Amino acid sequence: MPPAAERPAPEAARRVFEALLLPGIIDVLSREGSIQGEEMAGQIFGAGPIPPEWTDLVARIHDPGVMERTLLTALTQELAGRDAAAMAAFFETEPGRSIVARELAAREAMLSPDEEMAAKEAAAVAMAASDPRLDLLRRYIDAADVIDSNVASAMNANHAYLMALLDGGALGDGTTGSDVTGDVWAQEARIRAETTEWVYAFLLKAYEDVPDADIEALIAFTESPAGRDLTHALNAAFDRLYIEISRTLGLAAAHYMTTRQI
Repeated sequence: MPPAAERPAPEAARRVFEALLLPGIIDVLSREGSIQGEEMAGQIFGAGPIPPEWTDLVARIHDPGVMERTLLTALTQELAGRDAAAMAAFFETEPGRSIVARELAAREAMLSPDEEMAAKEAAAVAMAASDPRLDLLRRYIDAADVIDSNVASAMNANHAYLMALLDGGALGDGTTGSDVTGDVWAQEARIRAETTEWVYAFLLKAYEDVPDADIEALIAFTESPAGRDLTHALNAAFDRLYIEISRTLGLAAAHYMTTRQI
């Protein structure tokens, strides 16, 4: 743990948390998690009935309050010694304030499969037409390390889930940790392609009405010391959240899978 002088005051981290509208993002992630839990149930229980205990467990794991506390704790630790005030200030004022609001609205809209498909189709059209906006978005994606960080996070979460299945005895006696790691790396190309498609669809939708000058301001902030520190802190904090959720889900799934095999 860093010395007290290097630890951000809880209110400083909370200010960043609120400025980025992370409580709203957590709500979206919670709903996404519930949907994924239903999909997992089909894999675990097949055509049989889904035990209400599973549904309740998935809801507890993705409880917004629990997720918010986990993420805020991680973010507070990751912001140690960083200029949290400068980070919050950008997103408490224009254009940062409007940008994060549009991002949240786009995330909420894309919870709908139809909205997500429409956004992906619009992005495909923009790419086919070499829309000039894409160059601006690529600069932001590179500055914020959006695709690489999301790919790494997805792979880390998958690894945590599969290792939990292994630890819970659900992958068979012959499976090793090396096998799990190899399986995860084998998914990298697919994850990268899906992530790239989703990121461009999301950003084109979120920033559809955002002036180029505002995106330039976002890029400039992201490339600043405070912006780079914020990117690192957010990536690390979300990574910790996803890994914790994935491992908990994996252990729960392993319990049900091994119980059904007896």
